[in-house]
Amino acid sequence: MQKNAYGTPTKGENHTFRLYEDDDKGSVPYSQKIFQEDTTHKCPTYVTQTPPCQGSCPSGHNIRGWLDIVRGMEKPSGDMTWQEYAFRRSTDANPFPSVMGRVCPAPCEDGCNRNEVEDTVGINAVEQFIGDNAKKEGYTFEIEAADSGKKVAIIGGGCGGLSAALQLRRQGHAVTVFEKFDQLGGMMMYGIPDYRVPRDVLNYEMERIIATGVETRMNTKVGVDITIDEIEKEFDAVLFAIGAWNGRALPIPGGDAGNCVSGVAFLEAYNQGRLQHITGKVICIGGGDTSIDVVSVARRLGNITNFAEKDRPEHIIFNDTAHDVVDTSNRLGADVLLTTRSTIDDMPAAQKEIDDAIREGVEIQGQLSPIEVIKNADGRATALRFIRLEDDGSTQIEGSEFDVECELIVSAIGQTVDSDGIDNSFFNEYGFIDADKNYQVPNKPGFFVCGDVVRPHLLTTAIGQAGIAAESINDYLSGDGQRARNKVDVHYFDLAKKLDEWDLSPSEYKSGSLGEATDTADYAIHNYEDRAHASIISHTELFLGHFDEEPRHARNHKLVDVGNVLGNFEERLIGYSEEEVQKEAARCMSCGLCFECDNCVMYCPQDAVFKVKADKSTLGRYVDTDYNKCIGCHICADVCPTGYIQMGLGE
Repeated sequence: MQKNAYGTPTKGENHTFRLYEDDDKGSVPYSQKIFQEDTTHKCPTYVTQTPPCQGSCPSGHNIRGWLDIVRGMEKPSGDMTWQEYAFRRSTDANPFPSVMGRVCPAPCEDGCNRNEVEDTVGINAVEQFIGDNAKKEGYTFEIEAADSGKKVAIIGGGCGGLSAALQLRRQGHAVTVFEKFDQLGGMMMYGIPDYRVPRDVLNYEMERIIATGVETRMNTKVGVDITIDEIEKEFDAVLFAIGAWNGRALPIPGGDAGNCVSGVAFLEAYNQGRLQHITGKVICIGGGDTSIDVVSVARRLGNITNFAEKDRPEHIIFNDTAHDVVDTSNRLGADVLLTTRSTIDDMPAAQKEIDDAIREGVEIQGQLSPIEVIKNADGRATALRFIRLEDDGSTQIEGSEFDVECELIVSAIGQTVDSDGIDNSFFNEYGFIDADKNYQVPNKPGFFVCGDVVRPHLLTTAIGQAGIAAESINDYLSGDGQRARNKVDVHYFDLAKKLDEWDLSPSEYKSGSLGEATDTADYAIHNYEDRAHASIISHTELFLGHFDEEPRHARNHKLVDVGNVLGNFEERLIGYSEEEVQKEAARCMSCGLCFECDNCVMYCPQDAVFKVKADKSTLGRYVDTDYNKCIGCHICADVCPTGYIQMGLGE
């Protein structure tokens, strides 16, 4: 049986809540009785902590905050709608809610404490609604900061570079983005298929950032079209956000065959509109999200059997040419195989994407390792030789080799940085750029870094790093020392800011008032502690018995299968309606922050806990305690579902 921090049983896996087990005859241990003689001097204190969804999010989203807005618990001031208020809160950290709501694998949902009751909150789906509604309503970003007179160069116009650009504009700095392609977006534009990220959605979210006054220099590859020295002379600080655009080749004999290509190059050619069909069987080596995108795109593109040599996929990919659209008229279903070293169950790709690929006709085989590319006299790959692996994914099974004939081999086993023309002193031995906790480049004053050039990871990781880098650049340009980063480095709920928003800030402290208790003083936020910078609240600190089992409101999907995958580039996700999004947001347990359930008020035997008067109340200041009545029984802490009340005052 699970128990909270005070030993009180909570709902567990079977959602039972029992003080006694069957056949128990003894009384409750003295340590669990309501009144504990050695702790009755303690009184409740209100403690804010970071929820695990936010602690699991690489961009540090204030997820609980915008879920509370959507569900109607946190109200905007003035005449702002809740939809816009949720958008403003969400985009404090991530300016791409529509994109991330669609493609982020949602580590926030993995960490969600609601998993201890029945199933995670649909955080991604709520985020998609916020972003899509913002597009419909035409919300823009407002820049209120005065011009700082400082100029920042950002090398790379992907999600990291553009996120940093917005944050730097919010600080008043001039920003110029250098982009090697003719369109912004980086991996969002060239690495993710359009049926997963509709281009009108992506373009809108990027244009909203550019409209804040960000200058762009397109078709400009730093190191080739302009040197780092030239940039350093023109700008006060430089941010590397160049991504990792080189795919790793298969490190096996024959891996240099002309029809062996990288997953990054394959998807780039497709997203540029050049690659419009394949020719023959495709084998993709990988197991991650990129490999899933490759095989899913290949199934949609389809196979043609009557083609000219110039139309082989590798020529389109490597030579920057394009397929003639007419050639695609007689497409057939493509024969596509995805192999991975791990078991299929242990593939790193999102399970939903794996399931979709299988339903769409992709064959997936696990526990295989490629050992040789079989080439013909012209140097083209004609087959790929595999060997089977034990369950550990590394031990080869002797004598298990076999060949699979193919026309195209796609390697999606990792990425490296295209550092052409950039001083090697910026890069480590692995071809990436090192960074400290503030995302400064060590021993390179004025240079900062974010995204895949640090280490290939999620889009939301690049966004989170960009936010920290922007803060560090601002400190550098201001002449201040770099700030120490918090243990839990996320966007926090700020009670002082919330009180100020509602004109409820404490009054100015007057000399001689120190003798007055802060529970009655109006110059202090009484008996409140913010631990969000250092503590993530676990489900063990919640009263899970409060929450009824309520199934997740899953987003609907347009079903794509073997029968309709060919040429099907329509978006699969169907976003929430307004009613659905509010119902799903209401499942959030508001871990670490009061969500106004009234349990503490109802169960206090001394009437010591009371509601704050309506004209003084706001989020985080919904209840208060009369310490002249409190006897330290800790019932309020036991029945607090969110762990916001803790027995600490008096220590």
